[in-house]
Amino acid sequence: MQRLNGPAGFCFACIFVAFCAPIAVFAQQRVASPETTVQAPASADPVLTNRPPPKPKSLVIREGRVQLDVVVADAAGRPVTGLQPWDLKLLDNAQPRKILSFHAFNDSTSKPDPPVEVILVIDTANLPFQQVAFVRHQVEQFLHENSGHLKQPVSLIVLSDAGLRVQPRPSVDGNAIAKVVHDINGSIRTVDAAMGGEGLLERFQLSVRQMANIAENEARKPGRKLLIWVGPGWPMLTRTDPSYYSEKNERRYFDGIVELSTKLREARMVIYSAAPANVGAGGADSTYALLFKDFLKPVKSAHEAQAGDLALKVLVTQSGGQITGPDNDLAGQIDRCVADPNAFYRISFDPPPAEHAGEYHDLKVQVAQPGLTAHTSTGYYNQPHAQKQ
Repeated sequence: MQRLNGPAGFCFACIFVAFCAPIAVFAQQRVASPETTVQAPASADPVLTNRPPPKPKSLVIREGRVQLDVVVADAAGRPVTGLQPWDLKLLDNAQPRKILSFHAFNDSTSKPDPPVEVILVIDTANLPFQQVAFVRHQVEQFLHENSGHLKQPVSLIVLSDAGLRVQPRPSVDGNAIAKVVHDINGSIRTVDAAMGGEGLLERFQLSVRQMANIAENEARKPGRKLLIWVGPGWPMLTRTDPSYYSEKNERRYFDGIVELSTKLREARMVIYSAAPANVGAGGADSTYALLFKDFLKPVKSAHEAQAGDLALKVLVTQSGGQITGPDNDLAGQIDRCVADPNAFYRISFDPPPAEHAGEYHDLKVQVAQPGLTAHTSTGYYNQPHAQKQ
């Protein structure tokens, strides 16, 4: 494995300055057409059998500046394939937005190219020492499934107090990756609870900075990625008194949130969390575990920015991912996250002109058929056209 370093001058690090202070149409008809042909009597009039037109796998007017991967699921959470462009309606700040391109992918007739990549992040920096071996064993169990023949290419990343160690390239050889996982040694954290608020802050900074580095590097690679963060996540910090924060530091922090959100979308990376039981970040209390819900509202200005806006479960929800666990069947959690990686739709659109930099836009994708739900990024930060989206 090799170390992953963010590019020189990566400005995400600037956010941490703020924490130096205290804490439907005819074609839509579906007609069942049996394969068996019934011969009509010779004297009978010819019979015209209506057949639906072949369904397009893609429709492209042109590629829009903002691209989204959309997963549509039924009431049981199973992915739904075979939808058409007119089955989806895109709302941008509650206003309909024209879908410029539409590509449908599935696991049989139209697989994505390159393949969807699974990224396993084993977070030893936020795991208690005694849990590392158990988590390692559960990840090995997942990798050994199907005799080690992985359905999707998998990359391995290990986060420790020293930073990131990265498997050089993705592989479908689960047995080979499992050998690497087996060699991961648990170590006593140099940043622990005994350090109090300072230790919590350091773990928060380390974890969010490395998530940003992963997004920055993955944005350079084509294809969709499923990042599964194995561990409880990092501490949730809340700021005490807004008067401690200068306008300059608030702006730096807000810019960092905008940048991370944009990089995650550009990297086509959806985040999942897989957590063992009884090791919730900051404590096992169930009330604390649900605290992230207080930070799901979009951050629209620097004054609204808080550390909780960067909590792992917040990023999972905003990226369209899934929170699994906590329980001790981590292998099962990972299986659920990667069950149907190739069943999704790729759409694009042009955003409206932005009035200012970092203008937040809420996103919703509605499905014409009842009982279906679309999962994708919950929003994006719009920029003036002169700047990169």
